[in-house]
Amino acid sequence: MYSHNMVGSNDIARSKTFYDATFKAIGGKEAIQDDKGRLIYMHNGGIFLVTPPIDGQPATAGNGCTIGFAMESPEQADAWHAAGVANGGTAIEDPPGVREGGMGALYLAYLRDPDGNKLCALKRM
Repeated sequence: MYSHNMVGSNDIARSKTFYDATFKAIGGKEAIQDDKGRLIYMHNGGIFLVTPPIDGQPATAGNGCTIGFAMESPEQADAWHAAGVANGGTAIEDPPGVREGGMGALYLAYLRDPDGNKLCALKRM
């Protein structure tokens, strides 16, 4: 259904530090940077991009938006979370762990990136 996800950034160098670390923590690679300054991450068949807003206005985080990344294990989610916090991200919501709900047991870890975008690492138990 989805072709890619993209978030805006007001500081591409800061975002590159954060996202390079979080993607490397889950076995991905550092960003490819295109001629427009966008960061491109390709991992497990998905594409994730970080860009300065095309309209020249400041990047803002979407209220109510969350981008979820599939994890192979709770340990991988923990490594992703730790890499994010160590590289400019902010831990949010409950600490990483199993949560029960209508979708069954899920291991979840939440961060905000340096621009305030809400991210989630998810492993279905």
